[in-house]
Amino acid sequence: MSKITFIGAGSTVFAKNVLGDCMGTPALQGFELALFDIDVQRLTDSENMLNNIKRSSGSTCTVKAYSDRKEALRGAKYVINAIQVGGYDPCTITDFEIPKKYGLRQTIADTVGIGGIFRNLRTIPVMLDFAADVREVCPDALFLNYTNPMAVLTNVMNTYGGVRTVGLCHSVQQCIPGLFEHLGLDQSGVQAKIAGINHMAWLLEVTKDGEDLYPEIKRRALEKQKEHHGDMVRYEMMLKFGYYITESSEHNAEYHPYFIKRNYPELIERFQIPLDEYPRRCVDQIGRWQQMREELVNNRDLQHERSHEYASYILEAIETNVPFKIGGNVMNTGLITNLPREACVEVPCLVDRSGVNPTFVGDLPPQCAALNRTNINTQLLTIEAAMTRKKEHIYHAAMLDPHTAAELSMDDIVSMCDELIAAHGDWLPQFK
Repeated sequence: MSKITFIGAGSTVFAKNVLGDCMGTPALQGFELALFDIDVQRLTDSENMLNNIKRSSGSTCTVKAYSDRKEALRGAKYVINAIQVGGYDPCTITDFEIPKKYGLRQTIADTVGIGGIFRNLRTIPVMLDFAADVREVCPDALFLNYTNPMAVLTNVMNTYGGVRTVGLCHSVQQCIPGLFEHLGLDQSGVQAKIAGINHMAWLLEVTKDGEDLYPEIKRRALEKQKEHHGDMVRYEMMLKFGYYITESSEHNAEYHPYFIKRNYPELIERFQIPLDEYPRRCVDQIGRWQQMREELVNNRDLQHERSHEYASYILEAIETNVPFKIGGNVMNTGLITNLPREACVEVPCLVDRSGVNPTFVGDLPPQCAALNRTNINTQLLTIEAAMTRKKEHIYHAAMLDPHTAAELSMDDIVSMCDELIAAHGDWLPQFK
């Protein structure tokens, strides 16, 4: 029996989307869905939830929860990763509250920025442990990474983990639907080309019947900017730099040095920037879990419709050899020619029985590549810090981060990093 292993299966809602999709896919019938999580209660909840879907859908997949990670991985053909190391309490709280003492505000803090750096540092060792297990018990498995920070973790798994890994983020497939709905445009028949880095990939081309739609998109966006709305940062970036970005405005507000600035507090209101947005989401999700648990775990008639997540479509394309196009995070093996080869990039990929095959993009527009490189700098120095265990590279990563560097002095950046290292304690034992 072929096996799909899901690490971080205690993420019950996400497990429903990804594995529920697999259970309803004809080409994946008969697969074992192997679940692993360090939270035993949440693992049991996900097992019960998936068995509810199995019962209502008639799927022939089997669901099995494991207490031993290596056994969950043994013989797997596909591995799906959706972990969060340190959780909301204490680690996310730490990532937000200590920088706030220094006057450094954040919105999401899971990709770059000071929060992204420290999320990487506590996650990379865990991912490398996964990689060691994969090499031992399922060396031919395809590793599908959904965990943020996407670019760094996917890079580490490929470069240092020795595991065939593709990073998946739904910002690519949500880009056109979200933009066109907000601008009142018809998206049927639209062709698009998207490439860059995760959370900062660019809508490079958008056409319909051979007509360039960007002039009309920008005209409508300029009108929208005259009133408050939820996507003001991305529209401003498009109007100033020429291209729309895949990931949300709350994310991109902290990827650049232009929007969250102590000396320009009016920008927060002007661009509707939701400071401390991710902690609010965490608190809200925790508060809603008991009701959600009742709806998912205790509902024996639970139904599921296939979601937009890429995982099941990738597995289906490999199993059937019917090609499917995705936006995937892969190593830059000459794919984007004006970004560093050491970087992980997000490009169109064709999936079939041969696996995930990235496509050549060439040069990005120079201003887009330049903005990507500002974030790649911090990504690569974060990897250097994690792999060498040299604290000075943490400082380098933080000093090269656009938002952090725009707000703080070098001395304050070093002090803040030291305080974060101390506060994380056992989550960062390599830097004690």
